[in-house]
Amino acid sequence: MNKLDWYIIRNFFKTFFFAIFLFVVITVVIDMSEKAEDFVRSGLSAYQIFSQYYLGFIPHMTALLFPLFVFIAVIFFTSQMAGRSEIIAILASGVTYNRWLRPYLIGGIFLGLLLLLASMYTVPNANKKRTMFESKYIDANSSYERTMSTVNDRGASMYLKIDSFTYAVINNYDTATKSSSGCFLYKIVNNKLVENVKADKMFWDSKKNKWKLQTIITRDIDTVREKLFQTAEQQLTFAATPRDLLRGKYTKDILTSPELKHYIKIEEEKGSENINELLVEYGRRNATAVSVIILTLMGAVVAGRKVRGGSGSHLAMGVLIALLFILTDKFSTIFSTKGNLPPTIAVWIPNFIFSFVVLYLYKKAPK
Repeated sequence: MNKLDWYIIRNFFKTFFFAIFLFVVITVVIDMSEKAEDFVRSGLSAYQIFSQYYLGFIPHMTALLFPLFVFIAVIFFTSQMAGRSEIIAILASGVTYNRWLRPYLIGGIFLGLLLLLASMYTVPNANKKRTMFESKYIDANSSYERTMSTVNDRGASMYLKIDSFTYAVINNYDTATKSSSGCFLYKIVNNKLVENVKADKMFWDSKKNKWKLQTIITRDIDTVREKLFQTAEQQLTFAATPRDLLRGKYTKDILTSPELKHYIKIEEEKGSENINELLVEYGRRNATAVSVIILTLMGAVVAGRKVRGGSGSHLAMGVLIALLFILTDKFSTIFSTKGNLPPTIAVWIPNFIFSFVVLYLYKKAPK
């Protein structure tokens, strides 16, 4: 590592983190304006909103567009270097083109590893805060969410076996709050229904690590008559944990990579239909880190040539390439989740295609 390497890496990181900072500020301001009514309705202080929601929202948004901002940052500062003829001077001094690309590769690998670790652990943990807040204060106040919840109430039911004789129907289970809007228990002995239990709410008691039922109506059924009992609250003996019931829309976002891998294994054993969506999310966390390296090299090769349009021409080309990358990623994801394209292939298609693009641009670049 010499002065040239440190000069490029310093400008790379400075431009990238400044761009990410501006993006986060703008995103937070826009999000606050959209959710202002929900924040006021929640009755929480500004500090509570920031700590319970935005500390989870900021990592989520940063990771979402991390590769593209790496690409834009590389194009921006490299284009400035080309405009000042610094790259021409570097190559004319005897530095080879490959040697000039080395600090870009080092910076791309560092940021790729940073994104990989964040996607595996930091972002899922942050999403737990964000999704908990959205489920409690935002989705609960949305007429669309309420309508969809009503329409899909039957479709959201889960059928589970509690013990040798008891079966449960859990309605509209919420991953974030670890609770359901209703629960039915059926005790069947010798193919006859002997007990029927209806509870208005089922929730997870985190202190005792047990399930509890609220507002319970129990019907004891025999051959002659029925007995009806009403109870305010009681404990449910149930071996499953909240992780075993994860089927909400936020499931794949709040699990760390080891947890997601374990959950995928369980869902495969159950024969779940949405397994491709989970596999795509797991694979994307690894593939996106490689995307950072590919986009870093692509940005350096594209912006390293001095052109008449200057930075504007480079940025326009960069935006076009970024749009093509996003479209490729979206199409491959849709073909996997809605079609028969294997998830492993789907998440790596954009990297595979743009690797050849980088190789082509590298061969055509003046050295």
